[in-house]
Amino acid sequence: MITHIVMFKLKDRSPEAIERTAQVLRDMEGKIEQLKFLEVGLDVLHSERSYDIALVTKFESMEDLEAYQVHPVHKKVIEHMTQVREASASVDYVS
Repeated sequence: MITHIVMFKLKDRSPEAIERTAQVLRDMEGKIEQLKFLEVGLDVLHSERSYDIALVTKFESMEDLEAYQVHPVHKKVIEHMTQVREASASVDYVS
């Protein structure tokens, strides 16, 4: 299993903007065959170093992760995130 985690810091850090973007991420669920697990977490600490949203996804293999990266549904999410994010960080590991 491959776990793929991405954290996003948004340009607009208002609760409404964060929830809108979290819903864009949640909307991937059930639409990408290779995506076996999806969790979207919203930051509760709100410190200066905090990121606003964490996306946790799981895949059966690296090939499935690679297929997810180029899937049309994910590409639409990337378009949205490119517009709204200030920064992002990711980690991928075998779980």
